[in-house]
Formats: sequence, structure tokens, C-alpha cells
Amino acid sequence: MEPTDPRIGARITPRLIDSLYTEAMLLADEARGYFDEAGRDERMTLDPFARVGFACESLKVTTRIMHIVAWLLTQRAVESGEITGTDGRRPERRLGHAGTSDEAIVALLPAAARRLIAASSDLYARVARIDEQQLADEPATSPARALMGRLERDLVWIKH
Repeated sequence: MEPTDPRIGARITPRLIDSLYTEAMLLADEARGYFDEAGRDERMTLDPFARVGFACESLKVTTRIMHIVAWLLTQRAVESGEITGTDGRRPERRLGHAGTSDEAIVALLPAAARRLIAASSDLYARVARIDEQQLADEPATSPARALMGRLERDLVWIKH
């Protein structure tokens, strides 16, 4: 990253957390409404392969949103002093892994499903950048400790 990058040293503000939380909750409600209700009729018009893809993608949308909300709640807990910043950056409290969508399958789905998939992917990517930036902004540690931290985070993901 260039030293002139404005994100260096940037702090996650309560306003940003609240804004992302509101966006995530609105998206969660919209996704639930679509996948549980309106999308059901559209799903039935798809061929069997696309129906399975529809089900898988709806789970991916839900997983992305779940991880985003959990991460944002952790950020709120840090901001309010319920947990320390160090505890908030522990591997198990970082943004959880969410699978990417298969573009070939997504192309087979109705427009409303594609829009929700894209919106959840976009929100997840934005939060992931913030999460990574938080880690990058931590005081420098030894290369061995940094490697151990990455391994620990990856192992937590593999366990789940």
C-alpha cells in the first residue's frame, strides 16, 4: 500500500458500523422475503440443476450476511468497551469465511436472485476490506507471530 493511501490509520467509526449494520439488516430482510416467499415461485420454474444452484446461492447469501452481522456486532462491542480491541481482532472474531458464487450458476437464476447475490457479495467484500485493513493497521509484530496469526485464523476457518 502506498504511504499516501488515505485508509492507512483509518479508524472504524460508530457511524460506519451503524451504517453497515443497517445495510446488512435491510439486505437480510430483503433476502429472507425473496428466498422464503417470492423466490419460491420463480425457483419452481427453473430446471432441476438451476433449482439446486438457487438453493446453494440462497445459503451463500445468508452465510455472507450472517458473517457480516456477527463481525459488526463485534465491532460494536469493541466500540462500547464490552471487549478490548485486541479481543475483537482475535481470529474467531474476525469476519468469517463465506464462499464465492459460481457465475455460471448465478447466470441461470432469476434477476431478483442475481441482484441479491451481487448485493451480498459486494457488502461482504467491503466489510472484508475493512477487516483486513484493521489487521494491517495493528502494530508490527515479528514475522513468526504474524505467520502464527494467519495460520490460527485459517485453522479456525477449516474447523468450521
